Amino acid sequence: MAKVKLTKTAQKKERDNLKQFQRFLPTLQLKKQQLQMEMRECQDRIVRNEQREAESKQQLASWLSLFGADSEAFRAADLVKVDHVETDTMNIAGVEVPHFQRVVFENVPYDLYSEELWIDDAVSALRRIIELRLERDVIRKQYELIQNELRVTTQRVNLFEKIKIPECKENIRRIGIYLGDMDTSAVVRSKIAKSKLQETAA
Repeated sequence: MAKVKLTKTAQKKERDNLKQFQRFLPTLQLKKQQLQMEMRECQDRIVRNEQREAESKQQLASWLSLFGADSEAFRAADLVKVDHVETDTMNIAGVEVPHFQRVVFENVPYDLYSEELWIDDAVSALRRIIELRLERDVIRKQYELIQNELRVTTQRVNLFEKIKIPECKENIRRIGIYLGDMDTSAVVRSKIAKSKLQETAA
């Protein structure tokens, strides 16, 4: 604990600090709760994303059974190429995080008449799986950024709750005791001086 001056000015400063900490603490606690809720939401979205990917893989499995050779399976994969991932940013409890928009695929031309009948469905399913995986990467990035902010916010909440507020209260108490003792001793000195004056006058 830092050494504090035992004066009325220091006492006022400590009281002002205490009010400020007590005013900011509920805001920090609310932010901490919001961040915790957002982290849970990210985890839920990752689970839902993984479930959708599993469903897409099951759909794809039905087409894979039609492939006569591995090279035909690779043909469908060759037709799916990612150009870029579009994201924007959103603010979650004061944290700027990426927000998934869509995946833009390269336009790989193929002849519908020379390809197998299932190729369109296979390409769509592959695109869906890739899109889900890239969306999941963005959600994980969100989670990571929110988790870092939660760590900092939790540290601040703990600093206020466990250190700053108790420290201010203790300093106010110590200054109050000291000033009270000084007032008492001033009254005692005044009485002693008064009685000496009366003795001298008599």
